Amino acid sequence: MKITALLVLKCDVSAEADPIILAQEADVSQFGFFQRSTAKDFIHFVGRTVAKRTPPGQRQSVQHEEYKVHAYNRNGLCALGFMDDHYPVRSAFSLLNQILDEYQKNFGDAWRSAQADGTQPWPYLKESLTKFQDPAEADKLFKIQRDLDETKIILHKTIDSVLARGEKLDSLVEKSSDLSAASQMFYKQAKKTNQCCTIL
Repeated sequence: MKITALLVLKCDVSAEADPIILAQEADVSQFGFFQRSTAKDFIHFVGRTVAKRTPPGQRQSVQHEEYKVHAYNRNGLCALGFMDDHYPVRSAFSLLNQILDEYQKNFGDAWRSAQADGTQPWPYLKESLTKFQDPAEADKLFKIQRDLDETKIILHKTIDSVLARGEKLDSLVEKSSDLSAASQMFYKQAKKTNQCCTIL
């Protein structure tokens, strides 16, 4: 599960103009050195295209090969995430929602007057790109489900170990009953032998 890029864009669906990139962060380290600038250009192109086609108040996911582009347009302010196919959709939209909340908290409605792509880095996006590589950080229910699954695995292991222990206990009980029979036999033999040597 990997997040490749996060973008925040200003989208005016009614206008013919392309959406404006307000903030962006990408990790293209998985691409070859000479492919990285092309990958970033592709991210910008696909990001603008998907954002332009996401109506206000809507969420959508677009599949492209092994990647999914998740978009959430909140009344013209749009967040996009480029993730691999294994990243949970619910966690992706939870992350995008958090990004939009944080953007509006930091910048208010200043984005409405933006006329060109933003070149100023936004540290929160870089932190998010790193922190939310684990989907459980973005979605608390996913984290709880994963913890429950781990507990279930531990519980199964515990039950299996108890059963294995139970089998061992059974063999000990058998051995114990064998010893008990042998002890009884020894006692009987000793009693018989001692009878011949008794002084009256």
